[in-house]
Amino acid sequence: RMPEFDVIVLGTGLKECVLSGLMSVSGKKVLHMDSNPYYGGESASVSPLEELYKRFQVSAPSKSMGCGKDWNVDLIPKFLLANDLMGMFDKRRFRKFMSFVLNFEENDPRTHHDMDPHRTTMRDVFRHFDLGDDVVEVTGHALALHINDDYLEQPCLKTINRIKLYSESLARYSLSPFLYPLFGLGELPQGFVRLSAIYGNSYLLNRRVDEILMEDGRVAAVRSEGEVFRCKQLICDPSYMPERVKKAGRVIRVICLLNHPIKNTHDANSCQIIIPQTHLNRKSDIYICLLSFAHNVAAEGKYMAVVSTMVETCNPEKEVAPGLALLEPIMEKFVSISNLMVPTDNGRRSQIFISRSYDHTPHFQTETDDILDLYHRVTGSEFIFRDPRDADADSDD
Repeated sequence: RMPEFDVIVLGTGLKECVLSGLMSVSGKKVLHMDSNPYYGGESASVSPLEELYKRFQVSAPSKSMGCGKDWNVDLIPKFLLANDLMGMFDKRRFRKFMSFVLNFEENDPRTHHDMDPHRTTMRDVFRHFDLGDDVVEVTGHALALHINDDYLEQPCLKTINRIKLYSESLARYSLSPFLYPLFGLGELPQGFVRLSAIYGNSYLLNRRVDEILMEDGRVAAVRSEGEVFRCKQLICDPSYMPERVKKAGRVIRVICLLNHPIKNTHDANSCQIIIPQTHLNRKSDIYICLLSFAHNVAAEGKYMAVVSTMVETCNPEKEVAPGLALLEPIMEKFVSISNLMVPTDNGRRSQIFISRSYDHTPHFQTETDDILDLYHRVTGSEFIFRDPRDADADSDD
């Protein structure tokens, strides 16, 4: 008899691992496979440093780079929002605006200042507080983490909630609203893998996926190295289903190894810099994300920065030049250009649910949206954030 599962998950990128964990916690029988011998997929951490050089076909690192094992280089670094920007702005108006955001409660009209959160646009909210263009730009891109200006014409509720999350995260850790796992992001997928294992998930790493078998237009099984595993639903990253995804753009990322912090950042061991699109007459912002030996991702005294953006011309390296200029001198750089792939349909007919490729942003906002969207498509219900232990307590009543 062929082994049967409720859900098969292909790929161990962060999104696949989170969904695999959620499925197993909700009582589904899950098989999780990856054709790579390591966890993390596109979002893996590469160690030792020699492995990174090999991956980009560059000759071995020099002695000045320190011990190779001390490096854990994230191919796609992303800061997580944990739960002094304004020196040059009109602080008084901004303070009024922030006090409105922090006191804002969706279900309490008294906190709405006569605006309708479902109808008033964010542009009108900014106008209401008479905020200048510079403040609007920083608020929208650095606090609400929007990747373009479309949000200005949309109802303000989503943006207000995003700014609230940023502020509450900042209040929690006082120095920065962002968290980063020590030893790199590769630790995150593995955390969810361990969670799933507790709930009885099966794992197969380094397993070639030969064929996805369909019956009447729906997924029925996965064939791998002579074995067939039946399933009712399939979740995977775009690499497993090239015929069911389309290209929505290209992302350039340049990993830079440095022996110094970034200038004018008070020698910060980590930081995130956003060069807004309007300053460069572009459609997308340029992001710079700096990490260092303080996060156990680089050798002592060394730093790792990644400059990323959406490709808009036929000369992508020239597009990231304003970001690279802030990092000079650079010891070594590795350039990757990848396609941003998105599923061609919502998967409800075929029961094949495909995640989006990782975008150019160095935070998890868009990835979180994709996880919630996938969860909704797979289960038909919205994800409710709560402590799984509460569910155990409920069942004891």
